[in-house]
Amino acid sequence: MIRRFQLVVIAAILLIAAFSTELEFLFYLVYLSILVIGGSYILTRLGLADLEAGYAVNQLTGHVGDRLQITYTLRNTSRVPKPWLEVHNPTTLPGGLPGRAIALGSKSERSWLVRAPLTRRGHFRVEPLQIRTGDPFGFFEASASVGQGVAVVVYPRIDPLPLWRLPAASIEGSHAAPERTLQTSPLATAVRPYAPGDSMNRIHWKSTARHGEIQVKEFELEQTADAWIFLDLDRSVQGGRGEESTVEVAVRAAASIAAKALLENRAVGMTVNGHRQAIVPVDRGSRQHLKLMQLLAAVDGDGTTPLAESLVSASGRLRRGMTAVVITPSTDTAWVRPLAALRTKGIGSVVVTLDAPAADRFDRAERARAGERVVEPDTATTEAQAQRARALRHALAEYELKVHQLVPGRPIAEHLG
Repeated sequence: MIRRFQLVVIAAILLIAAFSTELEFLFYLVYLSILVIGGSYILTRLGLADLEAGYAVNQLTGHVGDRLQITYTLRNTSRVPKPWLEVHNPTTLPGGLPGRAIALGSKSERSWLVRAPLTRRGHFRVEPLQIRTGDPFGFFEASASVGQGVAVVVYPRIDPLPLWRLPAASIEGSHAAPERTLQTSPLATAVRPYAPGDSMNRIHWKSTARHGEIQVKEFELEQTADAWIFLDLDRSVQGGRGEESTVEVAVRAAASIAAKALLENRAVGMTVNGHRQAIVPVDRGSRQHLKLMQLLAAVDGDGTTPLAESLVSASGRLRRGMTAVVITPSTDTAWVRPLAALRTKGIGSVVVTLDAPAADRFDRAERARAGERVVEPDTATTEAQAQRARALRHALAEYELKVHQLVPGRPIAEHLG
């Protein structure tokens, strides 16, 4: 706007000077200015005429570490070339999307592919495509918005856990134990001749007709355990920043454990004490996987509910034979007793702890390598943290709870096994 105002002022001064002095050179400048400005205006107006543009996103969901592929296409359907076009896609994705300045000849088309790495979980937007053009002198500018914005959901990275095992329970599931059971289970493995005492509902009628004598089904006892994951996102116990913070490592661990359990056809539920306590009821299958990933993509370490309170409030949702998986960086021993009390209900327990002071040390080391100024905590704070960690270890050992500790900067699979 300021440039246009300056242009109008200069043109007015030049025109007044030409008519007041009647100098031939000034009239020449007036004609040249009219030609340049008029040509620039026409070139800008035609810059976006008869132009077709669009973009296509290959997927609207992905995991951290994947690449989002976006295909751009620009087509000039007129005989007038487009000497300068600036194409840009505004987005909230970390790192953004690269723009491009291109030229299109008459009746020509350009396409290119952009691969954007997904480096952070969350909900993001890819806004409509912005196309801008102008004249070589910068007098005029024209822009257009093409298409509609799309939402992209980035799920946490799922690490393979080949050695991770949940405690088994004799309940419905998918893994057979090599022993016969008198009770009926979904896993029928063989037929045998009828024996006195066999129930009538165990008769296999097709085999009976084929053999000419009564045949009954034999079942195997299945050994599985459904899981309920407690993800502690209380802000007062978190440590570190970035991908190796306790929040991100805990979310990654929860996603990996849930994916492994669902792959084994277990039912999985989850409680997250974030800004609002979120509860996903226990279920199995791909739909449950999607629900859990969508929840974990949106959570953050901004909770205010202590872990002990979450365990007490959700204990009524756990049934006999399930396994409670607690993922927390908390060194408060108050949550150990409610977790150990679940054992009296026939509920197993597994604890995954994260070392918040270690995450802080890892973050300070990374910032020091980057040249930032870091402040080390005082000795009293360090001693208090170590004392609370020792008290938690003793409390967990007292109740004989199985514990896995995750270390920042190391693969999760190394410790969950």
